[in-house]
Amino acid sequence: MTARAADRARYDRATAHLDAPLAIVDLDAFDANADDLVRRAGGKPIRVASKSVRCRALLERVLARDGFAGIMSFTLAESLWLARGGFEDVLLAYPSADRASFAELASDPKLAAAVTVMIDDPAQLRLIDESRDGGREVIRVCLELDTSLKLFGGRVRVGARRSPLHSPAQVADLARTVARRPGFKVVGIMAYEGHIAGVGDSVAGQPLRSRAVRLMQATARRELAERRGEVVRAVRAVVPDLEFVNGGGTGSVQTTAAEDAVTEIGAGSGLYVPRLFDNYTSFSGRPAALFAQPVVRRPGVGVVTVLGGGYTASGAPGRDRLPVPHLPEGLRYDPQEGPGEVQTPLLGSPADDLLLGDKVWFRHAKAGELCERFELLHLVEGDAVTATVPTYRGEGHTFL
Repeated sequence: MTARAADRARYDRATAHLDAPLAIVDLDAFDANADDLVRRAGGKPIRVASKSVRCRALLERVLARDGFAGIMSFTLAESLWLARGGFEDVLLAYPSADRASFAELASDPKLAAAVTVMIDDPAQLRLIDESRDGGREVIRVCLELDTSLKLFGGRVRVGARRSPLHSPAQVADLARTVARRPGFKVVGIMAYEGHIAGVGDSVAGQPLRSRAVRLMQATARRELAERRGEVVRAVRAVVPDLEFVNGGGTGSVQTTAAEDAVTEIGAGSGLYVPRLFDNYTSFSGRPAALFAQPVVRRPGVGVVTVLGGGYTASGAPGRDRLPVPHLPEGLRYDPQEGPGEVQTPLLGSPADDLLLGDKVWFRHAKAGELCERFELLHLVEGDAVTATVPTYRGEGHTFL
């Protein structure tokens, strides 16, 4: 029996009393992935990206482990909800225009002490001030650095279009603007290198593309390490008591942690290890989050149909954004249909051994987006479900 077949047998036994559709997290795999992230971080704390987890119980579980500290959230409403729930260090990783939440943040000392918001433009400071509604708490802010690699005089850009702040002088200028403005305090810098951390460099069947990605990433790492160090020095000249410099992502933990300027690493997808993280030479993890769909039809030899399953991930459309049939091994999509909103036909010889009601296990392309489809996560240890916990959705929240 292969390791994947053994996993299927465990998951089927653990959930035999449960009807699909359902979602699980294999805690043995989750904990092993957490240990690997800590090992790669080399002693620097890991701030957990909540969008990649979207379950308070699992956020609490990982933050109770040595090597993890703080949350990197994705909306301001979520940040306040987490802070009210007892999380004391929440960094909002994206700028917000949520005026009602800014008013709440500015009027509550506990929330203002726990939550740090992201800015990259003085106009965001004005929006926050206009939203205060009488609240006078000092707002903790983090400055975001654009990490993209610019080549040929800026005519070629590699990396996500995020912050407009690219040079040390630009970031330092914004730090000075914040320092002169009452009611705000710069406490950190964030620089997420998605083109390094979030792009696989070993894509099966694409050796030339994989080599090109590795060359790009090596160039980008060198350029960013030098520029990030210069940015931190420039900002510390304005803000000597800067609390943190956040960088990295699941795919670049060890290289980002090696930079002296970086004080903490941001990561989250490496806990669940979705399919987009199968194509890396720098690490390998264990799939921890899966969902099961039930067989509802047997249209013919070598074909079964499962209920639903069309859970496409965000990003540029492509086959890599689709969930992948994982267990039993050997199933594939019908190229004329793909994963469907209500039903999904699957092809392959394993289909002939599946009966109505049997579970087919899938991996999502991304991590936390799976939790927007399910209210509950069944936590599996060995071959048993040992707990069932709500996702954000299960607690009545779909923040974005």
